[in-house]
Amino acid sequence: MKPVNPIVASFEESAFSLITQLALKEQAINLAQGFPDFEGPEWALDAAKRALLSGKNQYAPSFGILPLREAIAKNYDHFYSLKYDPKNEVVVTAGATEAIFCTVAALVQPGDEAIVFEPVYDSYIASLKMAGAAIKVVTLKAPGFVYDSAEVEALITPKTKLLILNNPHNPTGRVATQKELNGLAALAVKHDLYVMSDEVYEFLTFDSPHIPLATLPGMRDRTVTISSVGKTLSLTGWKIGWACGPAALMKVVHGAHQFVTFCVAHPLQVAIAEALARMPEYVPQFRKEYRERRDLLVPGLQQLGFEVLTPEGSYFALAVCPTGKSDWDLSRQLIAENKVATIPTSIFYVKSDEGNRLIRFCFAKKLETLKESLRRLEGARL
Repeated sequence: MKPVNPIVASFEESAFSLITQLALKEQAINLAQGFPDFEGPEWALDAAKRALLSGKNQYAPSFGILPLREAIAKNYDHFYSLKYDPKNEVVVTAGATEAIFCTVAALVQPGDEAIVFEPVYDSYIASLKMAGAAIKVVTLKAPGFVYDSAEVEALITPKTKLLILNNPHNPTGRVATQKELNGLAALAVKHDLYVMSDEVYEFLTFDSPHIPLATLPGMRDRTVTISSVGKTLSLTGWKIGWACGPAALMKVVHGAHQFVTFCVAHPLQVAIAEALARMPEYVPQFRKEYRERRDLLVPGLQQLGFEVLTPEGSYFALAVCPTGKSDWDLSRQLIAENKVATIPTSIFYVKSDEGNRLIRFCFAKKLETLKESLRRLEGARL
């Protein structure tokens, strides 16, 4: 038979699947995958029930239903004074992952270069490879994971077209400072780069407010901002995300979207349009509850002897592996001996071996789940 696409054929089963299989086999608590072990708000679920019975069960408009796009735009204005026209500057996608793929497909082509920061979300790499782009990597190094503009600029060539930023950052939990964002924005303007800014953890910042990159001078017209309800409403399975940006960019992002999924589940869009109206009252409590989870898990792990890096945002925390143990060694050990699953962070690195000495804990779990995890980790061999 004729060969298949070698790029896609090279994609292997994800480490998340492998670790989850090990966790199930050993009956381990899964602090590896980034999803909650609890339901989203009851009022959001009630909105979905009503929507399913409202006759909105056929194809939705490809850009997304207008009430949802209006609700998304309203929240950007409310929280950040960032204005988007819901008619042509918002595209609703099947989660942030599809928004990432469609944005990359829309902005780069074979021969172009894109810059990413590692540890890096694997979807960025897969999307860039399928688009035929050359990937340039900047390594964020523990424990500070600082964004160095000079290091970024050293990689920029006339072929560089796209810079990909994830802020707040998965898996490090780092939140970029105003100074760092200003430096990256200045480079984008100076070298005429597009930026894809993945901001799905925008409401999970614990020590400083989130700053959308598109709010900085010169950035609105060159930035595609991506987010979703999966993290904020604890509804990862609903897969409702979006991309926002200037109309000229959204036209081509939508051009890709219409041939990938065309549209997203209509009744869930109706429900989310209703749910987003409650965000101003919901977000403070949401952030408070996650701070409580962070402040239970991180000090708890530290008291057990783990060297944990306290996250500034997201719902992940990194721990440094003991000398002589790799991330995979420690992850497998904790599953087998302590019945707690974590993610080896080397899977987030494509350039350096920095990830070999870190594991990632997810604290998007019930408090009782986190307490039981800490109990099981007592006496862990570190």
